[in-house]
Amino acid sequence: MERKRLVTHRSLCEEEERFHWSLRPQSFDEWIGQRDTVDKLSISIQAARKRGEPLEHTLFYGPPGLGKTTLAHIIAKEMGTRLVAISGPGLERTGDLMGVLTNLERGDVLFIDEVHRLPTAVEEFLYPAMEDFHIDFIVDKGAFARTVPVRLKEFTLVGATTRAGLISSPLRERFGIFHHVDFYPVEDLRQVIRRSGRLLGTPLDEDAEMELAKRSRGTPRIANRLLRRVRDYAEVRWDGRITHRIAEEALELEGIDHRGLDGLDRKLLTTIIDYYHGGPVGIGALAATLSEEEDVLVDMVEPYLLKIGFVNRTRSGRKATPLAYQHLGLTAPAEGQGGDLQESFWGG
Repeated sequence: MERKRLVTHRSLCEEEERFHWSLRPQSFDEWIGQRDTVDKLSISIQAARKRGEPLEHTLFYGPPGLGKTTLAHIIAKEMGTRLVAISGPGLERTGDLMGVLTNLERGDVLFIDEVHRLPTAVEEFLYPAMEDFHIDFIVDKGAFARTVPVRLKEFTLVGATTRAGLISSPLRERFGIFHHVDFYPVEDLRQVIRRSGRLLGTPLDEDAEMELAKRSRGTPRIANRLLRRVRDYAEVRWDGRITHRIAEEALELEGIDHRGLDGLDRKLLTTIIDYYHGGPVGIGALAATLSEEEDVLVDMVEPYLLKIGFVNRTRSGRKATPLAYQHLGLTAPAEGQGGDLQESFWGG
């Protein structure tokens, strides 16, 4: 079972998801950050509306928690249509998708989260729906089987994925618009926190906004979660106003350091350094040593450490960088003195 980390990119529970929805922007005018993506997407939407056509099928890819789902909702609102949201793993049979597709009206937005996890049969069933807006439904079995063509109303498929490399080429080629949603710079996160604080009625000093932004791992969802925890601390221990000192105290209490790393992040780095002499080390060996699932390390821990330059991913495995040693207060080994790959059978 995945541990509930405060700095995880995924929602921890339904109640928290409702909290995040209350803070999410409802239009491009309210959106903060990702300006290139938003500007290009806005142009595509305006052009589609001018021609009276649905928007082309769109794929958003990037780490979780950066706003891919929110962008899908904004697309539907800007196009003046309805959004139907489903999850890739939840579509187990082609019949599940059949019911969804036949109920779509012209211009509706079908949002599929984790689109890379669609079962193969469901994915192949989706191809003609995306390309020609029709599906062939098989009735009965064996010698009595027959194909019934079903015409669909033109719709827009918006897919979201954290693992773009796992999407098959036939599915990828059927999307017309591609946008990479990347980690947010600190200044953009600061504006997100300021907006959220205003919506929550929580006063923050500018230095407190910056401190929260620096520890939010480039992710608005994490920024809002940390703001919520700091708000609780300020209301219980102080007078409710969040100052720089109060933000620091609250985040230190939660185990979040000044670069946004928590205990699992630091444990991964110290494992590479102490157990494997700085690496390289395969992800399988790291997962076994830390008693964690490989997917947790690859999806939830490693992306941010790679982004800030604390870990390098090589063909031989993962290596800790001099920045990681510096962050942990350690001395990096001289060039060429790193550890050997101790378990080549684990893979990189």
